[in-house]
Amino acid sequence: MSDKHLTLELVTPEKVAWSAPADFVVLPAADGEMGILPGHQPFLVQLGAGEVRVTDKGQVKRFAVSGGFAEIKDNQVSLFAETAEAAEQISAERARQSLERAKLAATKPGLDPLQLAEMDAAIRRAQTRLRVSRRVKSVPPHVEN
Repeated sequence: MSDKHLTLELVTPEKVAWSAPADFVVLPAADGEMGILPGHQPFLVQLGAGEVRVTDKGQVKRFAVSGGFAEIKDNQVSLFAETAEAAEQISAERARQSLERAKLAATKPGLDPLQLAEMDAAIRRAQTRLRVSRRVKSVPPHVEN
């Protein structure tokens, strides 16, 4: 692979969700967004719930991911995510329903700290899915925000 391109592989426990060349990748690192260009130094980073944006030849592909980690090495970006969903495959209505269910479940009395953490993660996951689904419908695929 030339120094002007990256290879991205997005993997979940169930499947390889995406594998393709890229000019630029933006990851939802646990401490904020992180941009990756060809020639990036080797790096290992924890992922948070958020949006992965992959730009190749001016086209942007968006994914909602939750948790995991990414390894950047030799122009290879390997994302190992708990979940990953392409923006165009996300149903905004189902994401909205998931968000409401998670919020309701988080208000139940007597939840232990582990259950609260699980509900918080479910809320973040649903919010991410909803945000990513809305962005892909409102932003032309060739425009990066």
